[in-house]
Amino acid sequence: MKLARVRRHIAELTDRLALELKQRDALSARLREADLGVTEARRRLEGLNAAELAAERRRGELRAEHARTQSALDAERDALASQVRAQYRIGRNDELRLLLNQGNPAAAGRMLAFYGYFARARAARIEQISAAEARLKELVEQIDQEAGKLRSLKDDVSREVAGLEQARRVRASAVAALSAQVQSGNQELGKLQREEQAVESLVADLARVLEDFPVDSRQSFEQLRGKLPWPVAGKMTARYQETRTNGAPTAVRLNGVMIEAARGAKVRAPYFGRVVYADWLQGMGMLLIIAHSGNYLTLYGHSEVLYKAVGDSVAPGDVIAALSEAGGAVPQLYFEIREGRKPVDPKVWLRAAQ
Repeated sequence: MKLARVRRHIAELTDRLALELKQRDALSARLREADLGVTEARRRLEGLNAAELAAERRRGELRAEHARTQSALDAERDALASQVRAQYRIGRNDELRLLLNQGNPAAAGRMLAFYGYFARARAARIEQISAAEARLKELVEQIDQEAGKLRSLKDDVSREVAGLEQARRVRASAVAALSAQVQSGNQELGKLQREEQAVESLVADLARVLEDFPVDSRQSFEQLRGKLPWPVAGKMTARYQETRTNGAPTAVRLNGVMIEAARGAKVRAPYFGRVVYADWLQGMGMLLIIAHSGNYLTLYGHSEVLYKAVGDSVAPGDVIAALSEAGGAVPQLYFEIREGRKPVDPKVWLRAAQ
């Protein structure tokens, strides 16, 4: 019940932030909708790609079973043919002759028992052949169905690729419009300050909501200082408390680090925790926040797609997000650690080298 209540409060918080953004900054709201469109299109595309791979794998399994069944059927037919040929060589009236020849009743009984066994074995082989033929027919139908499903999935994937490309074009247009709005250093400073304030306000709101949020306190986050795995493979391009000016007259400092990574790189949870935020935030783009034991938070910004939702539990190595696959600037993950509401230097926590 507590988790459901917290989820509801966080959903209300997310909706309120979106409404406030729309009322305050139309261009940023447009960018939010574009980013949400991209992440949803990419999630659908990745789901289709996974379904296509599963269908291809299933069709391969069916083909392999078809080959095994056909081989078994051929073997059964050969065995039955051998039995029929042997029966023919013995003669068609052999059992009747045994009954009429009472010279050795014991031998006749044994031979009749043998012929009974032979007849039952032949009947069993005929049943096996019939079952194998029915299974072959069923497999052919299933293979045809999987082939049709695969063709449909390929068509869906092609349409979704086009949809993702269109969503990315819409996003690029929104980014360009927002950049054109910031023409002077003072405007850039205001933008940076608003972005910084958006994070601080969100963390403050979450702190109030998370008092009843269930996090496994047995998994100590504190013990990972200096040993925390990097959330994504790459190199650090901006460090904690590094200044951001972008032409502004006054600098705004980073509360986290920027990690440059490969296109489409997967972002992984470095430790146990529970997702407390998974949505867009001004200056962070698609942002995911994980609550850990000891009142610690980890933040992951500038992702293109998020794979976890509020309330989801995560374990070390779980894929939680992915960076952009598109061309243009090399993707960079924003990573931040907070002890309560206070930001701390991620470098102190992360392993020395990847």
